[in-house]
Amino acid sequence: MRSLLFVPGDSEKKLEKGLTSGADVLLIDLEDSVSAERKDAARQIAAEFLRANQGQKSPRLFVRINDLASGLADADLDAVMPALPHGILLPKSNSGKDVTRLSAKLNVHEAHADVAEGTTQILAIITETALGTLSTATYPDASSRLIGLSWGAEDLSAVIGARAVRDETGRYTDVFRLARALTILGASAADVAAIDTVYINYKDDAGLARECAEAERDGFTAKLAIHPAQVPVINAVFTPSADAVHHAQKIIDAFASDPSSGVIGIDGQMFDRPHLRRAERLIGRVRGS
Repeated sequence: MRSLLFVPGDSEKKLEKGLTSGADVLLIDLEDSVSAERKDAARQIAAEFLRANQGQKSPRLFVRINDLASGLADADLDAVMPALPHGILLPKSNSGKDVTRLSAKLNVHEAHADVAEGTTQILAIITETALGTLSTATYPDASSRLIGLSWGAEDLSAVIGARAVRDETGRYTDVFRLARALTILGASAADVAAIDTVYINYKDDAGLARECAEAERDGFTAKLAIHPAQVPVINAVFTPSADAVHHAQKIIDAFASDPSSGVIGIDGQMFDRPHLRRAERLIGRVRGS
């Protein structure tokens, strides 16, 4: 899972285009990109799209529902869960308790659909509220369904009253850098994927590539996209290179040949157990993609 593309749930044309975008995950949106007047139509269109594309392995089809406090989430789930999405994206999650609540709701829907409990996966956006940003350590053991955590700057800026999320150089200001860092740490603590937020200037490929490279350097393994044109850039950056895969496998093989060793020498360099763990995570990403 490298690229996750948002697609408005009320646009048949954009949903169909998303299938050929190359994205690993389509995020069928029932929240921000759909007006209040179009919510019911979006639910119907999303459910029909899910039914028409059941069983395909790529892209995986997730639905971003409205947040649990909105009063709209249950109607969203009622509409789309019978169509068996791969997963649900939960926005504005305030803590691991919200993921646990969503998981309980999914248990009921899966029972009604006669599918195995736990089939539907969960992604969560965890920094769109002040409380959520301060609760990023609460996701371990929230639900076995949880596979990834992401963050958002725009909703958080509105909540806290920030006039901008970036400074005059284009870098995130301190509050949003903190939210970003806490997402990486929260995802690591929960042992799930850390997914970087959207880059809103979809015509700036160079800026997107730079932000992807920084995100990958810091521990993110995927990124949200708002336009199909962003997907190839994201995929290129978050796909481990052949050299990186080869090097990681050498570290794994070296430790496998000497399991009792805490430090291994390879090509004149020393590698210890943290390097092994990093190598295993990289190989796991390749095998899981």
